[in-house]
Amino acid sequence: MKRLLTFLILLISTSAVFSQNKKLRGYTIEDGLPQSQVYDVIQDERGYLWLGTQGGGLSRFNGSTFDVWNESDGLQSNYIFALLALNEKLYIGTKNGLSIKTKATFLNREAPQVNKIYHFNNTIYLATKRGIYKLTNAETLTKVTINPEIDSSSINAIIFKNDFFWIATNQGFYKLKALQSAMKSFKKLESNNFSAALSYQNKIYASTFDDGTFVFDLEDLENPILLREPLRINSLSIQNETELWVATDNDGILIIDTKTNNEKAFLNAKNGLNVAHIRKVIVDKQGNIWIATSGGGLYKYFQNNFKHYSVNSGLKGNRVYALHQANDGLYFSSSEAGLSRMDSAGIHHIKPYKHFADVKIKTITSDANGNIWAGSDGRGLLFRETKTGDSLSADSTEVFKIETIKNHLLNTDTGFPNDWIRKIQVDKQAIYAATYSSGIIKFNYYPENDSLVIRKTFGINEGIEDLYIKDMIARDHQLWYATKNGQIGYIENSKVHHLGAVLNNQTTINSLVFNNETLFIGTAGQGIWFNKTNDYTNFEKLKGDKTLSSKNIYQLIFDNQGNLWAGSERGVDKILLNQEHTILDVFHFGRNDGFLGIETCLNAVEKDANGNLWFGTIYGLTKFQPSESNQKSRKPNLFFQELKIDYKSVDSINLKTWTNSNKTLQLNPNQRQVSFQYASVDLDHPNDIQFRTKLNDTEWSPWTGDTTQNLSGLAFGAHTFFVQSRNYRWEESDPISFGFYIESPLYKKAGFQWLVILSTISLLSILALGYIKRVKKENAAETERLELANHLLTLEQKALRLQMNPHFIFNVLNGIKAMATTKPEKMNTTINSFATLLRNTLMNSRKDTISLAQEIKTLQDYIEVEKLMAAKDFNYEIKVHSDLDPEEILVPPMLIQPFVENAIRHGILKGKRDGVLKIVFNTTKNQLHCSISDNGIGIYESQKNKPKTDHQSMALTVTEERLESLSGKNVLKIKEIVNQEGIISGTNITFNIPLETDY
Repeated sequence: MKRLLTFLILLISTSAVFSQNKKLRGYTIEDGLPQSQVYDVIQDERGYLWLGTQGGGLSRFNGSTFDVWNESDGLQSNYIFALLALNEKLYIGTKNGLSIKTKATFLNREAPQVNKIYHFNNTIYLATKRGIYKLTNAETLTKVTINPEIDSSSINAIIFKNDFFWIATNQGFYKLKALQSAMKSFKKLESNNFSAALSYQNKIYASTFDDGTFVFDLEDLENPILLREPLRINSLSIQNETELWVATDNDGILIIDTKTNNEKAFLNAKNGLNVAHIRKVIVDKQGNIWIATSGGGLYKYFQNNFKHYSVNSGLKGNRVYALHQANDGLYFSSSEAGLSRMDSAGIHHIKPYKHFADVKIKTITSDANGNIWAGSDGRGLLFRETKTGDSLSADSTEVFKIETIKNHLLNTDTGFPNDWIRKIQVDKQAIYAATYSSGIIKFNYYPENDSLVIRKTFGINEGIEDLYIKDMIARDHQLWYATKNGQIGYIENSKVHHLGAVLNNQTTINSLVFNNETLFIGTAGQGIWFNKTNDYTNFEKLKGDKTLSSKNIYQLIFDNQGNLWAGSERGVDKILLNQEHTILDVFHFGRNDGFLGIETCLNAVEKDANGNLWFGTIYGLTKFQPSESNQKSRKPNLFFQELKIDYKSVDSINLKTWTNSNKTLQLNPNQRQVSFQYASVDLDHPNDIQFRTKLNDTEWSPWTGDTTQNLSGLAFGAHTFFVQSRNYRWEESDPISFGFYIESPLYKKAGFQWLVILSTISLLSILALGYIKRVKKENAAETERLELANHLLTLEQKALRLQMNPHFIFNVLNGIKAMATTKPEKMNTTINSFATLLRNTLMNSRKDTISLAQEIKTLQDYIEVEKLMAAKDFNYEIKVHSDLDPEEILVPPMLIQPFVENAIRHGILKGKRDGVLKIVFNTTKNQLHCSISDNGIGIYESQKNKPKTDHQSMALTVTEERLESLSGKNVLKIKEIVNQEGIISGTNITFNIPLETDY
């Protein structure tokens, strides 16, 4: 019995050691797998997993998503038995023959059901249900004829070892020198239904379906060893260097030590496999083991330092609210199912106290005597008292220890101030309970006489400004607290030291943890902060090249190696810090890494005596056991997946051979849109791959998760596109590049441009010479004509300016003659005024412009003569409204006189009223404005009585033409003045000319 017990203990411990740091994760139809019967799985050189299913077709897995191809995509059959990836091609063995996948196309070749596909000596061989086939260079299938027995057998495995072929069939196990007919070196080693074969070191393993596995020593083939267990074998593989993994169709996987041929462990339902039918086992480039099953989908078996407990493992509920490591084990609360304790013997559910059942327990602690304190939502405090005493055996010969448990409930019914408890802390003198909204209560409880003593309540009056406590920790006789509104403080010697909102905002502080003298704060949405030096009012955000997986921090704890762990809604981060508290590295653990709980619960974190970390999550309890990891870390393998030109995929080139080569893809001038799609495969962290790109010699773009880069409107000429990736560890791949050249259009080419330029210059020169010659001739004639016309016009204008109404002169002279006898004094005045007017008119007619002052003087002389000669008297006024001196303003001579003459002779003198003439000049920035008003009979009535040959009409016409030449058409405005009774009371003439000065 002792030997048997020792053996069992050894077996259990060996199995425990084997599996303690391993984990199985299944991928099924719910995860996107097209079919749960996976008959083959391989990994290609890029890192993708390819899966052949029974009925679901072909699938590609990148660690996160499954892409599927089936018969509707051109696959020969959805029932796949074998796969081989080689040289950017995928060879697919189906029940109807072979399919060859090249990019998105399939080439199908009919054959018997293909069981396995091999590549030996640059040749593809198919192991089928009826013999061996090979693929020629023309990608046609031909049968390899060896002998009738092998040719008609179902070929289940082929090995090429030591220049010999070893063939496992349903009729026997054979050794051949070559795969060809009439073999002289031919030997049948065993007769049986051989289902699998494998070579390792100097041994050949050949498994039968019903009789176990033969182990052939290559130096002694005549005396193989028969391993009678297990039976019903589907495949063999070597894992972890010295382990033979035997996949069966009814009993999971048996692991055999290749050195001793002894059974080492089983992988079956007890270890997490939901099915016993295993088709194949492989190891990927990162050290993970993948298991293809029939009926259970695909499993990942990988290094795992996490152990997860849920209702399936014995918990009463999955949501773990509180954790505490006591002397006798780990105490925790799950859902509303009370307290539980875990120790080396397993999980023990504590019988709930009748008044403390069905309640959320949010905090657990213990005192120096091993008594347990638990705080709840709405039910107050539970004090679980443990008493130890001596007892005698029945025969009174032996004394042994017994424990008694007594529960005490402290709530508002028993005198405790509050029933909602967030956190409990115990020191030597008292117990502190942080409530949800009533501050912190300091008290003592004496169970011997059921005495509750409330020492003090720390609230608003005591200095705690925010009573919504989120966390509370004890350190060096200080009790630190954090609040919902982002405030912290501590209690020392029953005095509150409230430090306020140290982050300068109202961000909720969820968690506090000290590391030596540094306080770390975990916030809701703002990450982790730490205090500078010993100043607990000055905090700085935790930063570094690496960033946290989430800014919502629910848990904080330091492990024994000095690493900071942070729990969030996305799992946990292991944070490596330097002495200045700068982030050196971040290791994130999520579902793919064995942290199945994902979302952690507030402050439900603990470290046990062995240094293991415990995390409470909404999906169970997770334990992290530190150990050395054998996970392989390698820089990413980056490759181009697709190239598109003008949004059309380019399938005519092999992207692999063009990558990082001297080849240059030639594009025509219209192909200026180029799109690259690239990828790196990380089966452990598929969503944490990032990329950066650049074109030619520009700067690298920022790192991003985008896997496509579109380049539009590219310049003509040579270009090189670069891309680089990095994994979740920030290990960078080697950059890859692709060169292309966009041909310039004909009009952009230098030779064509020079030809066009020279031709254009020649043509323009000829046209220009002819045009210049013609223009010169025309200009000479036009110049001569214009000179003559200008001379005539000048003479005409001077003649017009010299013209004075003969009738006016005649009347003036007759008037002077009549005045000689009757009014000699008026005669002298008239002669003087008339002489001055004639002299000024003659002087001004020779000038192009005169001053406004001169023009006004001439007008005054003219009006005075008109007044002397008129039959009736009239009044006049001339005003100038301008900041400029009239001497500085220049006007054409005799421009205004015709309008004044017209106003007097045809307006004022023909009216019955006393005549009034007003002439007003004003200036703007660029214009001289002139207004001439009279109170005569009106312009239209005057025109009725005016002779058609009237000299004044001609003068007005010439003057209007002069105005148009100066200021443009329609510059002259003539309108009648109408009084309030609607009667015409005169005429107003206005016009503008450009303002001209003499400076």
